[in-house]
Amino acid sequence: MISRRTVLRAGGVAMALPWLESLPVAAAVRSDRSSGFPKRFAVLFTGNGINGNHWWARGNGAEMTLSRSLQPLHTLKLKINVINGLFNKPAVGMGIHPAQTGNLLSGVPLQPGPIVRSGITADQVLANRMGHETPQASLVLACEPPMTGYHETDFSMAYSSHISWRSDGSPVPSELSPSSAFDRVFENRGSLRHQSILDRVKDRAARVGRMVSASDRERLDGYLTSVREVETRVDRVRNGAPNEVREHARLMCDVIALGFQSDRTRVASLLLARDLSSLSYPFLEMRGDHHSASHDDLSDGYERISRFHLSQLAYLAERLDAMPEGDGTVLDNCCLLWLSNMWSGWKHDNMKLPVVTAGGLGGTLETGRSLEYLYAGDDNRRLCSLYLSIMDRMGVTLDRFGDADRRLEGF
Repeated sequence: MISRRTVLRAGGVAMALPWLESLPVAAAVRSDRSSGFPKRFAVLFTGNGINGNHWWARGNGAEMTLSRSLQPLHTLKLKINVINGLFNKPAVGMGIHPAQTGNLLSGVPLQPGPIVRSGITADQVLANRMGHETPQASLVLACEPPMTGYHETDFSMAYSSHISWRSDGSPVPSELSPSSAFDRVFENRGSLRHQSILDRVKDRAARVGRMVSASDRERLDGYLTSVREVETRVDRVRNGAPNEVREHARLMCDVIALGFQSDRTRVASLLLARDLSSLSYPFLEMRGDHHSASHDDLSDGYERISRFHLSQLAYLAERLDAMPEGDGTVLDNCCLLWLSNMWSGWKHDNMKLPVVTAGGLGGTLETGRSLEYLYAGDDNRRLCSLYLSIMDRMGVTLDRFGDADRRLEGF
């Protein structure tokens, strides 16, 4: 008998299939007990803030109104939360850029000077607790290489370059190559990398197809088609990075989506544009780089940059929402978190941060809401309180995380 989570192994590759309802359960299925499906978490980061004039949400549910920069999420209104007013207090008043970024997911005070010391981040806490249940504890991906040296504020550029940290002095190395990330998900290794993984497992996939129901066969065919499409695009850049940020970001989102669908990992982070980003956007009719553009953060051009990066959250959420899982979708069992390290790039203002979530974590997280915390008092709007709330819903209960010892009320 075969588990409903089937892994096809052949020719140096391990291809995990999505959940198939009609397969009998023979092996232990490691999933969340409340929903019957695993819960997943991913964080997407874009540095240097957004255009504050065009970043807002009003109302709830189908009546929610989204600003221009949030329009990519329009079709997902019932499955998102737009959160205003949260901040990372340990990063306020510590200096611009690196000190605003290096503890964004940890809430641990940073120190200037030669010793790099941050703290374990929320994604890696989850990876440590849940990672033994999947082949990959987490995926840590980036669309831009890290910087070296020190900023003029005497903080290490490592703080600007990494959002995932495994310990106080050690960031998790980011995978920059979509092909390497794809290979990691499917354990694709050795001299056969030039050969399609689907070709290597097609006989086994056909055998599974004969065992399942018509609806599962349709689900399986859709999954295999999706893998083939991503594999084809990955192969085009296998000998180097994509030459445009649009394709780079989309491929990384595709890898996360496949990793979540096949339960190869349940935790991921994606640095779309690091702090002090040097990415360029000619397709948005923008000259210069991201960081320079952020100094004119209320311009139409920077609004287009903000909207582009938010659209990557929308793309990943839509991919996951198109993947059936039980009576819902993979997105319904996820929490995707999008955020930046500041609100205004011109003022380097991080007294509040742009934050959006997508997905309901198996029905434990209410969605379709615009949530306001700006005037709730500093103790009630800590970013780490949000992390505690998310971790609770994923079965990881802590008395304290970072600078917070209470959950985010109303989330």
